[in-house]
Amino acid sequence: MTAATSGRHPYLDHPSTIPFAHRGGAADGMENTAAAFRRAAGVGYRYFETDVHATADGRLVAFHDPTLDRVTDSRGRIAGLPWSEVSRARVAGSEPLPLFEELLEEFPDARWNVDIKAEPALAPLVDLIRRTDAWDRVCVGSFSEGRVARAHRLAGPRLATSYGVRGVLGLRLRSYGIPAALRAGAVCAQVPESQNGVRVVDRSFVRTAHARGLQVHVWTVNEPERMAALLDLGVDGIMTDHIETLRTVLSGRGAWA
Repeated sequence: MTAATSGRHPYLDHPSTIPFAHRGGAADGMENTAAAFRRAAGVGYRYFETDVHATADGRLVAFHDPTLDRVTDSRGRIAGLPWSEVSRARVAGSEPLPLFEELLEEFPDARWNVDIKAEPALAPLVDLIRRTDAWDRVCVGSFSEGRVARAHRLAGPRLATSYGVRGVLGLRLRSYGIPAALRAGAVCAQVPESQNGVRVVDRSFVRTAHARGLQVHVWTVNEPERMAALLDLGVDGIMTDHIETLRTVLSGRGAWA
């Protein structure tokens, strides 16, 4: 982390490269469950990545997919079901889906990177952050630049946000020396290493982001050699399913805080 990217928002207050437990550490199939986040907290993580959907009655569920089908023993679109039905679903046949509010309460020292997966979740998420005074604990992102921009307008400057796809594209163009508009107010760019065979994260991208006071967080990185290469480029955060692997890589560099 550089002086240019530290201290911009309290959410980013971390002494070294930020390790994110992606969906709590999804390698064992228990993604986005309280059990996964407990395991990550137990090995020293305090930055968690998760996703949110709103149920038909407006409850905010920490879950990645729009439907329950892939990872639970139930079926159906979350947006079309009441919480009373969604709450009966079990991940891997055993773990219930948590409400995001429950996770904020259970892990009071954790910081959360939250991907708004659908528009109906936007207002309930901002309302929850406001109601629980979690401004310093949550960074909001989305693939949709418009959605994350609306969250920022609704919440105001206290809310940390990352760029969506359009913002990342603009930053990539600027790293090539091509003028491009960028939304004001973002604190980080959260990006894959590459997309559709095109490299996204290289030294010029990281340098361009840092020049704007933005951190660069890369997802989802599970191989130690890829982690090491990204750290050599100066990225500020890595999201991983393999939480022990990332901890080992950072510890070997004296960067596990």
